[in-house]
Amino acid sequence: MANRERNKKILLELVKQSDNSRCADCGEPEPDWASYKLGIFVCLNCSGIHRSLSSHVKSIRLDFWEDKLVEFMESNGNARAQAQYEKAVPPYYYRPQREDCNILREQWIRAKYERKEFTGETKYPPLPYTTGFYEGILLKKGKDNTQFLKRKFVLSEREFTLSYYNKEDESKGPKAVISIKDLNATFQPEKIGHPNGLQITYQDGDHTRNLYVYHERSEEIVTWYNAIRAARYAYLKTAYPTGSDEELLPMITRNYLKEGYMEKTGPMQTESFKRRWFILDSQNRKLLYFKGHLDAEELGAIFIGTECKGYSVRECVPLNARGNKWKCGLMVETPERQFVFMCEQERDQREWLEALRKVLSRPMSPQDYTTEAVMKYKR
Repeated sequence: MANRERNKKILLELVKQSDNSRCADCGEPEPDWASYKLGIFVCLNCSGIHRSLSSHVKSIRLDFWEDKLVEFMESNGNARAQAQYEKAVPPYYYRPQREDCNILREQWIRAKYERKEFTGETKYPPLPYTTGFYEGILLKKGKDNTQFLKRKFVLSEREFTLSYYNKEDESKGPKAVISIKDLNATFQPEKIGHPNGLQITYQDGDHTRNLYVYHERSEEIVTWYNAIRAARYAYLKTAYPTGSDEELLPMITRNYLKEGYMEKTGPMQTESFKRRWFILDSQNRKLLYFKGHLDAEELGAIFIGTECKGYSVRECVPLNARGNKWKCGLMVETPERQFVFMCEQERDQREWLEALRKVLSRPMSPQDYTTEAVMKYKR
């Protein structure tokens, strides 16, 4: 018993050290588990992935630890493992955070410890996301239906394009050639209804368009994601040649700050309320709205500036309730007009207010002023 308590105390002291105080794989604070095969401290979620890889894990608080295993943990730790297994992670490769979906964490862990992709050794054939060109079949949702069909996709870093073909006969050319310039990719498993669901968003003239795709193999869809990130990184290095990685990496791809249904009325605030799916893209300062959550094309977009430029958000009670089923209102005010929205629950209302205020509080960049002017001109 004394040995058990002594070893537990040693482990608890080890996990307090700065290098070990966060999960070695997703960064979650205060990890309670450890892989005694790798000598790393991990969170509960990542421990399950390690267990599936036969990477022997134990709870540092609840399980019995033999002396030799504790000695192994003392002589290793997160920093030592990261120096070995993350030695050559490309700057564009996405390092999952604790709030990310499971397949991103799983494939990050497999890439590090199982496939050993980042040890610095030369790989042959080269890893797909490092070649600047990638092609393959993805299942894509139809524009006007819910059916997912196989489509060939081709990513070219040299041309900064992502193309896809509707027919097997490629002689007729691609259905669409998408510029990497304004492209974003984000995992949306719940929204798409598949654990490997990926949403690709891009500008098509004046409108924002979405593609919804997946692949049955999680390794393949994560490879596509990082290949897209590699192409985006190459484009940004060309577009902003003096930009540092610290500036450019957050611009490669992004998760949206907030998504969900709200009811929306028209500009006179006397029109009937209609339910719409909203996406708040904080990087572009746009509140986009769609008829449904899997629609291909947005119905409209609202620029979210700063309070000193005449933009604001607040709770409100609408003057008109025609067609309105929800009771928790908020108003977004721009220099041109007021937008009234209704949320189903108070929690939704609070989350939307918090997210919009976060965008309002961030100073506008020169690119933001350009976006604002273009959107005003289009109206």
